[in-house]
Amino acid sequence: MIKRWLTGLALLTVVSTTASAQTAFVVDTDYQLISPAVKTTQPDKVVVTEIFWYGCPHCFRFEPYVERWASGLPDGVVFEQVPSSLNPRWTVLARAYYAFKMMGVLEQTHKAIFEAIHLKRQRLDSLDSIAAFAASQGLDEKVFRENYASFPVETQVRKNVQKEKRYGHRGVPAVIVNGKYLVSASLAGSNERMIQIMNFLVSQELAQ
Repeated sequence: MIKRWLTGLALLTVVSTTASAQTAFVVDTDYQLISPAVKTTQPDKVVVTEIFWYGCPHCFRFEPYVERWASGLPDGVVFEQVPSSLNPRWTVLARAYYAFKMMGVLEQTHKAIFEAIHLKRQRLDSLDSIAAFAASQGLDEKVFRENYASFPVETQVRKNVQKEKRYGHRGVPAVIVNGKYLVSASLAGSNERMIQIMNFLVSQELAQ
């Protein structure tokens, strides 16, 4: 009898916890609905997209959180990063992101750019300054410049500009869950809550 009562209590606790989790975050209070939804790069997966700008101090502080989060994704979930061109002057760093990606060195340069700007106080706001940064990383400056000016990089940046308009975010960092939901720093209030809301929405999408 006692064993049965304890089992029932345990089940009740699980149900209560689940119910609380389901009502923990509310649309228009903790996150926003994107309508119409934006088509993702992998329709058969739950795609989580972080939109960032290398020059943003909030993005710099959020990076370790999202890096840890992305290192333990469940099956069916993919993570991607999109350098923002929300402000036209941010485009120089967005192009640099894709140039380094095409060179196959993004893993080497991504964190280094953040640190160069926010820890070393370097101004990476022009092609020349970023080309010099590339050289400081032991990369071929000429190859970087060629990729920076390439058609594929131009095309990707243009696509991102159109997507950002459809996402409707007003700042960075911002996270888009499966093209349907916008998680913003302003609504979440902290990096920890951004991750919690992301987990909530991802779980919701996986359950469908």
